[in-house]
Amino acid sequence: MDLKQLRDGIDEIDSGILSLFMKRMELCRDVADFKKKHNMPVFQGGREQEIIDRIKELTGNKELENGTTALFTNIMDISKILQNRSMITGSKDYSYTSPDFASAEKVGCQGTSGANSEAAARTVFGEREFTFYPSFEDVFKAVQAGEVDYGVLPVQNSTAGSVDSTYDLMAKYPFYIVKMVTLEINHCLAAKKGTKIEDITCVYSHRQALSQCEVFLTRTRLKKHEYSNTATAAEKVLNSKEHIAAICSVDCAERLGLEILARDIADCTINRTQFIIISRDLQVAEESDAVSVMLTIPHKEGSLYRLLTKFFVNGMNLLRIENRPIRDGSFDVMFFLDFSGKLSDPSVKAVLRDLEENLSNFRCIGTFQSQ
Repeated sequence: MDLKQLRDGIDEIDSGILSLFMKRMELCRDVADFKKKHNMPVFQGGREQEIIDRIKELTGNKELENGTTALFTNIMDISKILQNRSMITGSKDYSYTSPDFASAEKVGCQGTSGANSEAAARTVFGEREFTFYPSFEDVFKAVQAGEVDYGVLPVQNSTAGSVDSTYDLMAKYPFYIVKMVTLEINHCLAAKKGTKIEDITCVYSHRQALSQCEVFLTRTRLKKHEYSNTATAAEKVLNSKEHIAAICSVDCAERLGLEILARDIADCTINRTQFIIISRDLQVAEESDAVSVMLTIPHKEGSLYRLLTKFFVNGMNLLRIENRPIRDGSFDVMFFLDFSGKLSDPSVKAVLRDLEENLSNFRCIGTFQSQ
């Protein structure tokens, strides 16, 4: 046989596989109708393992067992997705309201006036008084307790990456993301009037800001010290008798009357930070087109692959994947996923139902307009 004949043979077999696949999916729809009629769950672990064991036995080639297992696991995952789509009709929707940012009486930010979180809050809530808290965790607590209507927290920077402390707290507290805000960050080096850069003994700022200005700090050989917030670091400089400086926003430095010793000191010219607006209750804006979830997956071969398959089959784009260690002494991790879609979409409902049924630790944590 020449190469063309071999390829023609493969094409013929592929057509046969496709025809059988379509027939299998039709039977799966009938199964979905039966399960729906009898109020049965889509996922039945015993049945799935029974199929895999039978496929392995029929394979007859040890070298191909993992391949046939992967093939039929994928087929079964697609089947479950289609069944969930069929069964989602008439099921209970998520209960939510619409956000009302204009009428919000209290909005919480971390730090103090002049912080980037305040600037992000102003893009949503306009010029008003904000409640400032010492730490990110205090903002989560305030939202949970109903002390504020909304909280504003950074989650990711285009230069330094994820804000780990925010993600750790997202796993700890109940909340919902209702909006995402992207803010252009303009870092400067600020000190008291009359201070020379060669006199500076230490530079204070938030860990993310220090990381975003690593090149500048290395070049100038300035010692750095992590602080809770860029704006509170600037306040420390203002009230200190030492020759210290802060990395903060130009607006913050000017508000406090500090002298700007260097401008645009971030490693990248374009430096942006994304902030989330969180609330205690699920709120969905009409323009929201992305859903955020948090989950853990079992320590089994192919678990992550199978998770990603659910989104691919439903035609959903994964906008972000983050993971953070679960602080319980194990090496388990919590995944945070943002994906395209509206909470009212049947395909989104099907995916959420699938994840709820198949994962022991899963939570939908909000929806927002993608940036």
